[in-house]
Amino acid sequence: MTVTAPPATGVRHHWADLPGTVRDAVQDILGSPVVEARSQSGGFSPGVAARVRLADGRRAFVKAVSAEVNPDSPDQHRAEARNTAALPPHAPVPELLGSYDDGSCVALVLEDVEGRQPRVPWDPAELERVLSAVGDLSRTLTPAPVDAPSAATGKTTMFTGWRTLHAAGDTARLDPWVARRLGALAELESGWEEPASGDTLVHGDLRADNILLTEDRVVFVDWPHALRAAPWFDLVTMLPCVAAQGGPDPEATFAAHPLGRDADPAGVTAVLAALAGYFVAHSLRPDPPGLPTLRAFQAAQGAAAVDWLRARPGHGLDG
Repeated sequence: MTVTAPPATGVRHHWADLPGTVRDAVQDILGSPVVEARSQSGGFSPGVAARVRLADGRRAFVKAVSAEVNPDSPDQHRAEARNTAALPPHAPVPELLGSYDDGSCVALVLEDVEGRQPRVPWDPAELERVLSAVGDLSRTLTPAPVDAPSAATGKTTMFTGWRTLHAAGDTARLDPWVARRLGALAELESGWEEPASGDTLVHGDLRADNILLTEDRVVFVDWPHALRAAPWFDLVTMLPCVAAQGGPDPEATFAAHPLGRDADPAGVTAVLAALAGYFVAHSLRPDPPGLPTLRAFQAAQGAAAVDWLRARPGHGLDG
């Protein structure tokens, strides 16, 4: 499959653009002045995302956002700070060094990981390495070491896309295959909560831009969406994005993975239907502030998820 998803980008601000009080607080956390800051591209967090070098030679990664940049992003940074701080030290995630919150602007100070994002279009060897690490991550985080929301709680207002579109009765912007089956998709989606339940802590938003490859590790970054869910949940939610970024057939990939082989097929289909509905319905919304490519990215993920759903045996959607 060719790459159809646009780059995952938020509107970036620079370290120097942060108010002095925020920069001072970050430097207090680090115990040394920042002498160099390099903004990083990639990812859907608007605001500041910078690798910083300190006067004493150490490095760190700083991300910060205010409600003025995007009204939802500060709460996501707060959730990421809580989740990251609670993860076990042996988990393959950056260490949280500290955080700052003045009620409007939230800054996270994290370990600077010497790595890079996977290549897109996906390189087969890198994807194999990441898929193996996703399995290891699931085993490491079972039982869930963090008191995160259950999948049913965390996604209950999000995984209603087909039902929302069906209730609205507007199919003009939908793929014809989807439009003809919208009622059946809504019914299939409604059964996602029980099979998604479990006691594995899942990332909840795995994409290439939330993964770093080092010489000897795969590191998973950006944890605001962590949930307690079925062990295969991350694999299901990740593979449509992989397919939309030049990766292989998700059905074959899922079936070959140890997490996929152990999953209940009907439950996976229901969760996949809910995921597809989320991406498709959200892709039709206006662009949120500071995230100019998000809707196009969701549209690409939605199309890939629908294609996968159509390919799954026994989906019950009449071809």
